[in-house]
Amino acid sequence: MSLKTFAFGCVLLISTTGIAQLISGNFEKYPVFSSCETVAAADSKDCFNQTLIAKIKMEFKIPQDILDTNYKGEMVVLFEVTKEGVFKVINITAVSEALREELKRVFDELPKVKPATYNGRPTYMQFSMPIPVPEGLRSAAGFLEVNDKSFGVTPVQDLESEYDAIKTLPFKNREYNSELYIPFSHQTYSRFDKEMNAVGTNAHTAGKPFIYSEVNKYYDFKEKRESLYKDKESWFGRKLWNEHMVTLQGEDYWFTLDPAADLQLGFETADNDDQSFTYNNTRALIFQGGLGEKLNFYTVFYESQGTFAGYFNRYARSIAPDGGNPAIVPGRGVAAEAADGNFDYPVAEAYLSYSPSKYFNFQFGHGKNFIGDGYRSLLLSDNASPYPFFKMSTSFWKFKYTNTWMSLRDVRSDVVENGSFKTKFMANHYLSFNATKRLNIGLFENVIWTNDNDRGFDLNYLNPIIFYRAIEFSTGSRGGNALIGLSAKYKFSNQFNAYAQVIIDEFSTGAVFSSTKSFQNKQGVQLGVKYYDAFNVENLQLQLEFNQVRPYVYSNNEIILNYGHNNQSMAHLWGANFRELIAIARYQNDRWYGTAKAIYGKRGFEIGDINDVYFGGSIYGNDENIPSEFGIEIGQGNTATTLIGNVELGYIVNPSTNFKCYANVLYRNHTIDQFDPVNLEESTVWVNFGIRTDIFNWYFDY
Repeated sequence: MSLKTFAFGCVLLISTTGIAQLISGNFEKYPVFSSCETVAAADSKDCFNQTLIAKIKMEFKIPQDILDTNYKGEMVVLFEVTKEGVFKVINITAVSEALREELKRVFDELPKVKPATYNGRPTYMQFSMPIPVPEGLRSAAGFLEVNDKSFGVTPVQDLESEYDAIKTLPFKNREYNSELYIPFSHQTYSRFDKEMNAVGTNAHTAGKPFIYSEVNKYYDFKEKRESLYKDKESWFGRKLWNEHMVTLQGEDYWFTLDPAADLQLGFETADNDDQSFTYNNTRALIFQGGLGEKLNFYTVFYESQGTFAGYFNRYARSIAPDGGNPAIVPGRGVAAEAADGNFDYPVAEAYLSYSPSKYFNFQFGHGKNFIGDGYRSLLLSDNASPYPFFKMSTSFWKFKYTNTWMSLRDVRSDVVENGSFKTKFMANHYLSFNATKRLNIGLFENVIWTNDNDRGFDLNYLNPIIFYRAIEFSTGSRGGNALIGLSAKYKFSNQFNAYAQVIIDEFSTGAVFSSTKSFQNKQGVQLGVKYYDAFNVENLQLQLEFNQVRPYVYSNNEIILNYGHNNQSMAHLWGANFRELIAIARYQNDRWYGTAKAIYGKRGFEIGDINDVYFGGSIYGNDENIPSEFGIEIGQGNTATTLIGNVELGYIVNPSTNFKCYANVLYRNHTIDQFDPVNLEESTVWVNFGIRTDIFNWYFDY
């Protein structure tokens, strides 16, 4: 059996099982051809059926390629007779485009008829009609010559099973207007970043991931994605290059199922080691859909094994959890030991999204969130492992107010009790306000607390409009760790916008404005600018970003109250005690894309055990171990500089699933004052080739 025949068989099997019930009730009268006007009402159904068959037999001419291959099979047409009596084709399932076009031509030339009636009024009526195209029963001229009893029309509402009905209703991609998230990948989001940031759009762009229905107001997903589609007639060609693999749809529900992968093969050269090969082998399955117009769901499960560049592997092992697992793969999760010292790390993400009205959206799931307009975020980033969360978004007038409650884990041996990881909770408010058509201002507030003393999930923090600082004070100084922040974005034109963030931990005006460089001056700042269609080159986007976080930000005297999860920072992946400059260029042309990125930073690492002297780079230290109360500077401790250059070229194979193939080259030069077994002084070149379903950000710039 050929691949083409097998593919057609799969489609035909799905297509012939039934059609969704689109209308209900009993029709008083079928549509009536002019030749059937004199027949008795009881015979109108047979007359309509036989007349339609006769006209198709008379007009339909089998395409030459079907005759040449002696094809034996079946077509299925779903059509409607409108309340005006016009035949309208909804969908045709056939082995070739030529068969579909010929059948559509025949239906377009059918005469106007008297419409069906219901309760005495004209109404539309839909039908399913299988049409066999058997070998040996065709004339020399190629016209259909089949037994009238071998095919005929079936009213949609007469079909027996709604379960069967799901499968052949024509699939119209409701994803574009759904409440589903657009998977957050910087490369994907750059495709509509310009439209979302045009002057006058008043889009709230800091809270990510976005929902399709929000972005579709500014960026036409159907038009943009389908403009990338390739003209493919075969089932396999359409599924590979254009469409979701499996699609099911009824009147009030739809589903898609897709395989996914992240397969990388590469090699690394480093000063301190021989050339070593790297790989990642991720297989995944993505299932998403909608029930009605307001409820959507998404789930993806990854099974992965891999080994990476030396610096990345060392860092993964340095943040290993208590209990024997050798590592945590940054951004993914806890890893087991696989063959030859490689990592084995399964990951699962899922969520429900429900919008009861245009004002509210609720999400409950296991995943990540991000707040900001930059490549990094100092407020809430997506570089840590997935976690359980509940999010409520309220949009009205010029405001968007987002409340997120999260359950996080501290997996260090210092806090593990009876072999169980320590649970802590995080809640944040983010209020986005479009002050003008050009200026957006954001206010951020966050609190972290634990379930010590059977405190559990503190109901005080469920109030979505309460001031966390007041709650922290009322529950005691060690009741929680609260941070506040500000963000802003200004659109100079449709080509330029600037953005900024400030994070403040234990704000003290005396410390901030003092010349003593107090350790209590715990704040960070981000400044950035984006340039769209740079130098009048369409789809060329340039971005420049500066990040600075002083020592001891995100840490706390109660070290479990740090701003971390699974030994990873919930904000910037470098933790604290650093300065960083990032330059990014992105270009896209049709399905091709390219990204170039340069990062330069000064960082301060710990020297020895943070329980002895804490210099403020790690977020897991205790302020009681600081070297001094004054003279605190960025880069103190084991000072290091890091230079990272990264270039990626790729091709989007399937725009519906964001499946791509690519080549990536990363250069990393790291110098450090004193020997560190994790952060070695080295120059690394890491080359990768791969295919990937690009549905999340994976950061390798440590």
